[in-house]
Amino acid sequence: MKYRHVIFIVILILLIDQTLKFWIKTHMFMQQEFIIFPNWFRIHFIENEGMAYGLKFGGDFGKIILTLFRLFAVVIGFVYMKKLVKEKFNTGLLVCGSLILAGAAGNLIDSMFYGLIFSDSVGYEVAKFMPGGGGYGTFLHGRVVDMLYFPIYEGYLPKWIPFKGGDYFVFFRPVFNIADAAISVGVITILLFQKRFFGNHLQPKTAGQPVTQDHVIE
Repeated sequence: MKYRHVIFIVILILLIDQTLKFWIKTHMFMQQEFIIFPNWFRIHFIENEGMAYGLKFGGDFGKIILTLFRLFAVVIGFVYMKKLVKEKFNTGLLVCGSLILAGAAGNLIDSMFYGLIFSDSVGYEVAKFMPGGGGYGTFLHGRVVDMLYFPIYEGYLPKWIPFKGGDYFVFFRPVFNIADAAISVGVITILLFQKRFFGNHLQPKTAGQPVTQDHVIE
């Protein structure tokens, strides 16, 4: 796998992520919802100020710090991916790293620019792209657009369940986006297959040791 393949994966994920976000932002108002498959998949438009899956971090100052950290992480990520390609790491690791990098870059674009290029989504008003009066925020103060919602189960828990019995429960509650999904898939896959992905590079190499197929990256 070559570095240009990493760039291709990143660009592909970014195009899918940003195209969906642009459509949501310019066609839906906040909290609007479309049911795709009853009882388990909906398009539900929300925005968040912070991290993946709607988590928050430290108010306005924390927002700036988080965005700058994302920018730093993306820059370092591209450099590190180039190093992994050069050292011929497992193709699966390179694909997962590309997914994580693309996800981080996708949410970074929202945080850096969406406040500048979109009007606010308030009430039943759909946001406008490049509004005449300027966007809803400033540079680094954009909000991340989320829309994928999978409430696979909604209902009251049986009363015999300790602590939460009888409470209303939703699984899976978080609303997320393509970038979040790419990061999650990349991280989880690396954790599951870390021995395969890193094995050949963690083992001490001896002179004349044959190179295995997993070590060779076309």
